[in-house]
Amino acid sequence: MVKLGPSGHTDSFTRDNLPPPAAWPEIDLSGFDYPDWINIGAELTDHMVDRGFGDRNALVGNGRARTYKELADWTNRLAHALVEDYGIRPGNRVLIRSANNPAMVACWLAATKAGAVVVNSMPMLRAKELGQIIDKARITHALCDTRLMDELVAAAKDSPFLETVVGFDGTANHDAELDRAALTKPVKFDAVRTGRDDVALLGFTSGSTGEPKATMHFHRDILVIADGYAKEVLGVTPDDVFVGSPPLAFTFGLGGLAVFPLRFGASAVLLENASPPNMIEIIQRHRATICFTAPTAYRVMLRAMDEGADLSSLRAAVSAGETLPAPVWQEWHDKTGKPMLDGIGATEMLHIFITNRFDDSHPGCTGRPVGGYRARIVGPDGQELPRGEMGRLAVIGPIGCRYLDDPRQGDYVQNGWNLTGDTFWQDEDGRFHFAARSDDIILSAGYNIAGPDVEAALLAHADVAECAVIGAPDPERGQIVQAHVVLAEGVSADQATIDRLQRHVKDTIAPFKYPRSIVFCTSLPKTQTGKIQRFRLKDQKD
Repeated sequence: MVKLGPSGHTDSFTRDNLPPPAAWPEIDLSGFDYPDWINIGAELTDHMVDRGFGDRNALVGNGRARTYKELADWTNRLAHALVEDYGIRPGNRVLIRSANNPAMVACWLAATKAGAVVVNSMPMLRAKELGQIIDKARITHALCDTRLMDELVAAAKDSPFLETVVGFDGTANHDAELDRAALTKPVKFDAVRTGRDDVALLGFTSGSTGEPKATMHFHRDILVIADGYAKEVLGVTPDDVFVGSPPLAFTFGLGGLAVFPLRFGASAVLLENASPPNMIEIIQRHRATICFTAPTAYRVMLRAMDEGADLSSLRAAVSAGETLPAPVWQEWHDKTGKPMLDGIGATEMLHIFITNRFDDSHPGCTGRPVGGYRARIVGPDGQELPRGEMGRLAVIGPIGCRYLDDPRQGDYVQNGWNLTGDTFWQDEDGRFHFAARSDDIILSAGYNIAGPDVEAALLAHADVAECAVIGAPDPERGQIVQAHVVLAEGVSADQATIDRLQRHVKDTIAPFKYPRSIVFCTSLPKTQTGKIQRFRLKDQKD
């Protein structure tokens, strides 16, 4: 039986739209005990100052370092402005649009202190995609880096919910509307008394239909991923320096580059140019100890690494977002002598729940469950399969899937178990090994891409009569988006058309979703009822 603690939200939208109790996964909070009232924004800033970390660096970026005291003061001023100047009430949904930089983290923490439910979004999203998120979560306020306003303003024009869009200066010059509003505010702010079971974060993920799903995470959940994985597996200390390239809009990035360091008095280097080719230099310059990124990025880093590269400061390279190929694990180990910890997480589960350990890491292996989690391999009937057999990965732990008002809750949670959509097998020693994705999501370089999103963009172009999008194997990115296109009459099947369609997709939806491969065909395989048989496209040989 689901029993929630008290709520500090005056806007009860998120609690009202939690799944019905019978649809929840089993939640096992053994070992994770938090008080009824907690606010994660205060926990990661003011309370860290109270614990004696005030003079230590918290965030580094945009040419300067900020201590925990400076971060607490900054976020308190922002929180005052959000409440007093922009009318944010506890439980309101607030969207934040920015690249990875300290200002984005400050806005997230400030909005959380004000009791808001935050939706972090990637800067690459276009107006249509932003509009879907805004309408699904009924977002009332948006905080946006002034360099990224155009698409958000366009989305706001078509939304009946988004009332206020406020710009902030992501370059840290504090020369934007929100920064100016916060400038004269007090550095003390009494964080809203939110319940541990109040929703603090909505993480959006796309299903195979392309319609976004919002995963709902409580204040307690954000502490759980730090007090579980980060403490147990990484053993984070105040001397750690975190770097990485995953967007803070991904829960993988938010955990690894904000929650984990701030929970333990460590520091995070947040750079907008933390692209894989730059990561080696960033690790060296900042003497980073823990790196978070996807296997694709580690491949690029290995190619960029020369004999003089000094990674002596690095004690852990964490890989997630897609499966880590054994050759990459081995090459990293051979070149650096440093451990690489493969792990699997999910937006629905907030962060990593199965991982390798420093003393138990093997190529081509994802490892064992994080403390507090149970995992097993199940067949179509939900029964556990014998060791060595491939089946669906099922997980129970202190965090589980709770979709915001979505009938697909029943697809992800069955018999109390979270079914992640991954096919795994378990060896005789109990370690878990990834086999494949169970659904049709295209997993490319750490990004989950829904084929229907790309199909819709292509079909909006006059040159396209029909199309079907699949994931095609790729040695560099794991998979790439491949579009099989039936052209309109009279359109030439040539490179110029490929270039034109690729540009169109980039201009319509997030550029990382564009089809890197376009195959022209005269017809698409279909059932008698007219449904496209994408599995037949996957079986075709190039």
